[in-house]
Amino acid sequence: MTFISSAGAIVPAIAVAFVAAALLALVLTPGVRRFSRAFGLVDRPDERRVNLRPVPRGGGLAVVAAFLPVAVVVVVLVDRGDIGSVVIPGSVLPQEIGALLIGGVVAAAIGFLDDVLQIRARWQLAGQLAVAVLVVIAGVQVDSIANPFGPGTIRLDGVFSWAFTVIWIVGMINSINFIDGLDGLSSGISFIAAVTLGLISLTTAVGAFGQPFIAVLCFVLAGALLGFLRWNFHPASIFVGTSGVMFVGFTLAVLSILGTAKVAVALLVLGVPIIDTFWIIVRRVAGGRSPFTPDRGHVHHRLLDLGLSHTQTVLLIYAITAALAALTFVLSGAGQLYAFLGVVLASGIVLFLITGRPTVQEDLEAESYSSTTASATPAGGGPAAPAPVADRPAPAPPTEGSERPGGAAMPRADAPGTPSGDASTASGEVSPDRA
Repeated sequence: MTFISSAGAIVPAIAVAFVAAALLALVLTPGVRRFSRAFGLVDRPDERRVNLRPVPRGGGLAVVAAFLPVAVVVVVLVDRGDIGSVVIPGSVLPQEIGALLIGGVVAAAIGFLDDVLQIRARWQLAGQLAVAVLVVIAGVQVDSIANPFGPGTIRLDGVFSWAFTVIWIVGMINSINFIDGLDGLSSGISFIAAVTLGLISLTTAVGAFGQPFIAVLCFVLAGALLGFLRWNFHPASIFVGTSGVMFVGFTLAVLSILGTAKVAVALLVLGVPIIDTFWIIVRRVAGGRSPFTPDRGHVHHRLLDLGLSHTQTVLLIYAITAALAALTFVLSGAGQLYAFLGVVLASGIVLFLITGRPTVQEDLEAESYSSTTASATPAGGGPAAPAPVADRPAPAPPTEGSERPGGAAMPRADAPGTPSGDASTASGEVSPDRA
């Protein structure tokens, strides 16, 4: 895998777009934070949340507001031929670009409705499916994937292409959501993924001339995420919220499809959230529970249980994500799939052994998280011993359907708080009373 010959000439355009989006997000996020506070869009601490103080949510609006105008300017300038050797490839149709930009706004709007109105899980999922189907109708489809059994690719036609693309988009949204359990975790992982997709788009792995146009858009998203991460990293002053989860997951999914599909690359670099989601669902279903029942079985919870601090856990997962990203540059499409399957298997074993003992059900209950968080993650961010088991409150039985796709965990029906993302919950997912 080598970079295309014109990569050097494209770097200035990428740098300008990246910095512009980062500065916009950096400047706009405090305004979104004030807006959220003014309208009561705040996550308040309770037994299912990690934050120990009220924190505004809806930070995804700042990411959207930073990405969209810069991306539109890039599209206009490229279409006019004003950005050197960057051109819109023939494989990317105008309606597909529109699907990326408009679909991202619609996805964020659906997420923001949840941030404000706490819409039920089924309606969130319906919204995700609707956006994905509309994007497919606009022509954004995965028409081939790397063949893991030999050279070449496997063609996907008709209903198979439609179904795979819809599942890919909805799955990506919810993978980002499921990992959204600590300050800066989902936004940092998404930043690494966007940079990786951008760099891959500048190599011959996606064609003899690369995909410079897609690369610039990927770096615009990366810049927006980096500017927001300044306010979202631990201790976060704002959470990304369902609006951010929906927008970022959707945009990464579509960017990995446009032009030459880079699904295998996205699978590998986003291996942590995707695999975490996979094993969480497998364990819950095998235990006879809803896939959306909140618990403490996520990889970041296990790492906190080992005694790592909040910041140490996030940085470790960043490092793992960066290592997986590096693999995408040395492996072929089939090799990337093999590596992903290997990570799936290895992670299942590690997740089972990581606590050094069999996991009992009460250790996974969302309610058990509040007491351990206060002791395991002090305000200063340093590690501390977990709370004794005797000090933990008795966990309540899990409620079926108590997590919701694409959003954060919700407080109790009688609690003053409303949904959030990031470090707001034990699971980062769904409402026990609204699924």
